[in-house]
Amino acid sequence: MTHRLLVVGKPALPFAKNGLNDYLRRLQRYGKYSLETLKDGPAEQVSQRLLAASERSFRIVLDERGQSPTTRQLADLMKSWIERPDIKEISYLIGPSDGHLPATRAAADYTLALSSLVLQHELATLMLAEQLYRLATIHAGTPYHRD
Repeated sequence: MTHRLLVVGKPALPFAKNGLNDYLRRLQRYGKYSLETLKDGPAEQVSQRLLAASERSFRIVLDERGQSPTTRQLADLMKSWIERPDIKEISYLIGPSDGHLPATRAAADYTLALSSLVLQHELATLMLAEQLYRLATIHAGTPYHRD
């Protein structure tokens, strides 16, 4: 399974960039994970770029209006998606500073809220990477997550 984090704008905050690189490095033992940055710009163009980049993927759009599962619930969801033979790739769409357009949200296979708070996109990307690492360790049975 391939996991692609599609992020609008390059991470600039040093602590977020360092943390993101650390989690992406850790994730490599559990599968194919990549970070792809897309150019920011007018909302409609950004939406088109996100949708084009994730065209053949199972799309998970990160948005504060999405579902807020517990870690265990998300682990179960992730396992069900990984086990589906029609899903070869999962793309996580992290939008620009003004959020996703309705068209982007409508194209989602699942909408995930990391928080009901609006998060700065670099922090959201770092939080997503940590959660993906947590989910991977749960699936592998390695000691990282504690209930």
